[in-house]
Amino acid sequence: MGYVGNHLATLVTGVFAAILTGLWPIFVDFAPILNFVFIMAVPIMWFLTFTCWISQKSTDYTHHHSSQITHEKKSLNKSQQVSQFYTADGKRASQSEIKEAKTELTEDLNSLKESVKIKDDEIERLNQEISNLQTLVQIESLKTELANLKMLASKSKK
Repeated sequence: MGYVGNHLATLVTGVFAAILTGLWPIFVDFAPILNFVFIMAVPIMWFLTFTCWISQKSTDYTHHHSSQITHEKKSLNKSQQVSQFYTADGKRASQSEIKEAKTELTEDLNSLKESVKIKDDEIERLNQEISNLQTLVQIESLKTELANLKMLASKSKK
């Protein structure tokens, strides 16, 4: 953070808006086009100043709260690391129990992967079957159209 607390953009646009506001009464008598320019520029600059201020406040608020949330997550992770070797009934789990649970979970994961692979193969087979059926339907529609054309041709010969 600098001297103005990261509000440098707000300060610059605010100073420029104030200067434009101060110069407006001086230059209003010179040309009507200058009056139009000031009518457009002054409100726009004050709007930009407000927008810069609001966006910086939002950023400050977000970063302040995100750092608090990160700190809370870190403290939760530390407390979870301490308690991760305890069973549900509060007893400390031995290494063999941990390895046994890990083995069971690995087996469950492998069986799930296998069932997903089987399902994927079945989906692929069904997609191929659908494609074949679509081809058969197209062939049958072509046969029907050809039969209709032959019938029309025979009728036109008579």
